[in-house]
Amino acid sequence: MSSPLAFINGKWVQPSELTIPIYDAGFVLGATVTEQLRTFRGRLFRLTAHLDRLMHSLHIIQVDPGYSAGELADIATEVIRHNHPLVAEGDDLGLGMWVTPGSYPAFAGGVESGPTVCVHSYPLPFGLWANKYRDGERVVVSDVVQVAPRTWPPELKCRSRMHYFLADRRAQAAESGARAILLDGEGHVCEAATANVVMFRARDGLISPRHSAILPGISLMTLAELADGLGIPYQQRAIRPAELAAADELFLTSTSVCVLPVVRCDGQAVGAGVPGRIFRRLLAAWSELVGVEIESQAVRCAARRGGDAT
Repeated sequence: MSSPLAFINGKWVQPSELTIPIYDAGFVLGATVTEQLRTFRGRLFRLTAHLDRLMHSLHIIQVDPGYSAGELADIATEVIRHNHPLVAEGDDLGLGMWVTPGSYPAFAGGVESGPTVCVHSYPLPFGLWANKYRDGERVVVSDVVQVAPRTWPPELKCRSRMHYFLADRRAQAAESGARAILLDGEGHVCEAATANVVMFRARDGLISPRHSAILPGISLMTLAELADGLGIPYQQRAIRPAELAAADELFLTSTSVCVLPVVRCDGQAVGAGVPGRIFRRLLAAWSELVGVEIESQAVRCAARRGGDAT
């Protein structure tokens, strides 16, 4: 129990031993289907939903991983069962699951292999976002557009993400520390790199881009459920970029952070320019759902590791 374990292609190894050949299609083409999960108190959150999405993505790219969803669930659970006791008390883990088609024959001497399947965990990097529950995020609407649905369907969760990288680079050039919001080909709000976008208007409630046009985020679905429990209306519709800064509140939601407030968009204050009341209600409801005070955990763990949680 002194060192963590990871799983790759039927073998249990230490994380430092995780490797893929340079001719693997996941490396050559970025052809990798992936899911990122997190734990709360050492328990994986919404594992079944993540596995359903993973298997759907694999169906889209026509790759059979050689493992059923149930078998992958057992592997993920075993990774966390072994690794969670190795972290500090009150800490939690992220879990990565990814599958590639295997070798890319043109680079592998014509040799084809079976898929590469990997499950691994890592300490959640709380220092990257602990202070943002208090201070908020800043976003910039990017001129880099989301991949068109005719290229690959929005529900495919994959690591072919150069457009995300470019969008965030340009956003940070426009405003230090900002994250990018990508539009679709028709100029409507789509999503951020690695996060869904949701706005709040007092007269309408929460508003998300149409689910058919974005990655169906597990955290987005959770946010909608929590809003329903709080009596906050939730709807899906096309969102124009100008609506973001004019919203009463604006949020990013994703697996590790759960939900973060956005306080500036394209240099303009969103609402009062500070995290708002609806954000606080949603974060409190999420904390109650998982049995962890999410902001306090992030601040405490970031401080313990010497991260920026001030």
